[in-house]
Amino acid sequence: MPSSAPGSPASPAEFTVERDGVTLAVRDHGGTGTPLLLLHGASRTLADWSVAAADLATDHRVVSMDLRAHGRSGPGPTPWTFPAVLDDIEAVLEARGIPEAIPVGHSLGGMAAALYADAHPHTPAAVNLDGVGHGRPEQYVGLDRDTVLQGLARARQFSEAAMGTTFAPEALETTVLAQQAAMAEALGIAPEVLDEGVRRALGETPEGQLYLRPERERGLEMLDRMKELDLFPVYRRLTRPVLIVRAGRLVAQGGPLAWFDELMAAYVKGLDRDLRRLAAAHPHITLHTVDDASHAMLLERPHAVAGLIRSFTTGLGSRS
Repeated sequence: MPSSAPGSPASPAEFTVERDGVTLAVRDHGGTGTPLLLLHGASRTLADWSVAAADLATDHRVVSMDLRAHGRSGPGPTPWTFPAVLDDIEAVLEARGIPEAIPVGHSLGGMAAALYADAHPHTPAAVNLDGVGHGRPEQYVGLDRDTVLQGLARARQFSEAAMGTTFAPEALETTVLAQQAAMAEALGIAPEVLDEGVRRALGETPEGQLYLRPERERGLEMLDRMKELDLFPVYRRLTRPVLIVRAGRLVAQGGPLAWFDELMAAYVKGLDRDLRRLAAAHPHITLHTVDDASHAMLLERPHAVAGLIRSFTTGLGSRS
């Protein structure tokens, strides 16, 4: 059933939802039609959805949120877990009057979208944009198990080192935002979207240093939960439609990170192979690859992403 709410796609409204000691930041983009809840990736914010959300709100009822410990949402008094995130999502949907919304997520948000649909039978469908996790060692085609495990451990060290890193306030403009602007130019991303995302993610220590959320403790908990997650059993259990969108282009790191390029190329081969087999055996799963986009597809190709979501939701009636 379509839902409607005050507001327009051109003027999203900001709200907060309180749940068990967590303040959840919500942006309501308005619109009428099939309701959607948009979820961002790890260490990102709802700002990533700005362009795609405005597109979708022309014919959908659209809400986005900052996941706990991200953006302007609180870290919560308890460790970061997927069940807690799913409860947050449910609270936001109830508060905005769209309990039947389709969860649509990018990266970490895509994982949460699939898990939410699995845990909530009334959810009509789910969309996962390149939310794949680490996978199983056997999915890394051409690499032996020890090489994979060593590579994953090395990648985790990089993630841990970056999580919650502090910097002086004066470095915000001269270094952090300058790096984001250079990235925007290199990837063809709207610079104002990256700028908003950085500013929305800023945290401050008692000493006045800045950092990009999530806080280190919650961020490390989140990384642990992502490492443990295997979505393939979830996909097999689900009987409702699921759209899985994959990126067609890997961004090469090169130089001293060439080992990471090799690791990711091997994983993508195995992942795509297993997803094709999964979709062949389970008609409720639709696969699509955005050939000219990387994992940052939501920022690089927001209108193409919105178009894929629109095509999927339009076709849901024919599946019922």
